[in-house]
Parts: sequence; C-alpha cells; structure tokens
Amino acid sequence: MPEISRFLGIIIAMYYKDHNPPHFHARYNDYKAIISIKDLSVIEGKLPPKVLGLVIEWASIYQKQLMEDWDLAEEFAELKKIPPLE
Repeated sequence: MPEISRFLGIIIAMYYKDHNPPHFHARYNDYKAIISIKDLSVIEGKLPPKVLGLVIEWASIYQKQLMEDWDLAEEFAELKKIPPLE
C-alpha cells in the first residue's frame, strides 16, 4: 500500500485498484481507519478523536490531490506524495 503522506505519527496510504467509494487509509499506532475522500467520513475503523480531527483537517486541505491520487491508483500509475499537515 503506497504511502502518500506522513505527519505527527499518522500514515496516509492508498491501495491500487481499491474498491469504491474513493477513499484513503489512515494509520496511527494500532488504530486504522478508511476515510471517504468525497465527504471525509469514516467508512470503516477508528482513530482517536484528536487524530481523526487532524486527518480530516489535512484531507479537507488536500481533497483535490487525494482524488487525483485515487484516479492514478485506478490506473496503477505512480501516486504523488501529498504534503503533511503543518
């Protein structure tokens, strides 16, 4: 699963040719969640509330880039790194 961003101990990744709806995976310690790109909701899993807030804040800034990476992943193309939350 290619890593597309990392910040504050949070790893953001995306699978190639993954199932719909468009989403990304967020990991933090032993927590994992799948987050919808379109509405930034948790599809599956759980993150601590503060971490989830940071992930949603980051994703709202880079929503367009996340969708671009989703489209690249659908074509098995190299994914672009997305800047971390600062």
